[in-house]
Amino acid sequence: MEQNNKLGTAPLGKLIVSLAVPAVAAQLINVLYNIIDRIYIGHIVGYGDLALTGVGVTFPIITLISAFSAFAGMGGAPLAAIEMGKKNTEKAERILGTSTALLLTFAVILTISFSVCKTPVLYAFGATENTITYARQYLTIYLLGTIFVQLALGLNTFISAQGEAKTAMLSVLIGALINIVLDPIFIFVLEMGVRGAALATIISQAVSSAWVVRFLVSEKSSIRLRRKNIRYCLPVMKQIASLGISPFIMQSTESLVLVTLNSGLKLYGGDLYVGSMSIMTSVMQLISVPVHGINQGIQPIISFNYGAGNKERVIGAFKRMVGVNLFITLGMSTVAIFAPQVFSSLFTDKAELLQVTNQVMPVYFLGMTLFGIQMACQSTFIALGQAKVSLFIALLRKVILLIPLAVILPKKFGVMGIYYAEPAADFTSVTVTAILFVITMRKILENWGKNEEVE
Repeated sequence: MEQNNKLGTAPLGKLIVSLAVPAVAAQLINVLYNIIDRIYIGHIVGYGDLALTGVGVTFPIITLISAFSAFAGMGGAPLAAIEMGKKNTEKAERILGTSTALLLTFAVILTISFSVCKTPVLYAFGATENTITYARQYLTIYLLGTIFVQLALGLNTFISAQGEAKTAMLSVLIGALINIVLDPIFIFVLEMGVRGAALATIISQAVSSAWVVRFLVSEKSSIRLRRKNIRYCLPVMKQIASLGISPFIMQSTESLVLVTLNSGLKLYGGDLYVGSMSIMTSVMQLISVPVHGINQGIQPIISFNYGAGNKERVIGAFKRMVGVNLFITLGMSTVAIFAPQVFSSLFTDKAELLQVTNQVMPVYFLGMTLFGIQMACQSTFIALGQAKVSLFIALLRKVILLIPLAVILPKKFGVMGIYYAEPAADFTSVTVTAILFVITMRKILENWGKNEEVE
């Protein structure tokens, strides 16, 4: 409970740093060990390139599995934090238990469904006769660890929601270190190839999930995971679903966006343009990862103090979130716009690809300069439990704007139309989100103390 008291009383600046730094570190660690995983696979003698391509085909499925963990975890954790702010520990624990029941159910359904249908699904996502073997080998073993992925990712959000950012970071760090150590042993020493990479991944996730569950059932946790609460509670499930659908859509549509962009680039431009998108997607990740980490660190402060009725701390935390987000997105996007070679040269030394990437990167990242505003508003909507507006914002940028624009604009502007689609979607969604945020916050402030969702 001491950590919860800090969420409501500690100086905001110091508190945000103490929560955001471990959250950012966890995000960076996660990205790092995924990259290292791919490096190991790519260096398998004789077939590393095909193996890497085959494993890459499985990423949309892996992303979808992670999206279900976000549905239950990110849908439940802010609600639990709000109840902790109200000092309603019993309901917070009921939310935790219901989220756990959902995660276990998702694990069973996803494991069975993808195990049965994996071959046609993999072909649909781009596998060929040359790569399907490696894709199947990796996914078959990875699916056996779906339950560990669900618990590790989904329940870790409840640790962050308590303000225990260092503990949440350690769960990611432990898994990353185990994966990095086991990868070369299984892949090269035991000559398991792609199967070894998948086995190392699920073992690391198993240890991470054990770490998370052990903490949540211990006395160190402000809310405990109790067996009696691991059940379906329909009213709580509705609350979790209404809030969790937003992060679910944000994650699950990522693959759809990338497929749409790459298909258009291949049609209107060719392989060089597809390569440029791969580079810019990586640069986008470099920008978004620290922002997501910072937002993840600040969200518990907003949720807890909203539940506690502390208006000034909610507003103060949001202002700091916007400021830091803008500093990162504006600063790094400015580099991408005026000195694109700083980023592009990190990923390739091929002259033609560098030339294309340096030409299109300033256009692509133009809208990202202000995107910190949207990311802050979106995170705050989730932290405050504003389910409907959060869902709309999640759909707005990618599904409503970016995908249609990426299909329509190339018909008039050729391949550059695909790059124009990104800033057009970004500027529009930032503007709409900011307007909705002002309207929603006014309603919240007018009804302060009731803590009811604004319709």
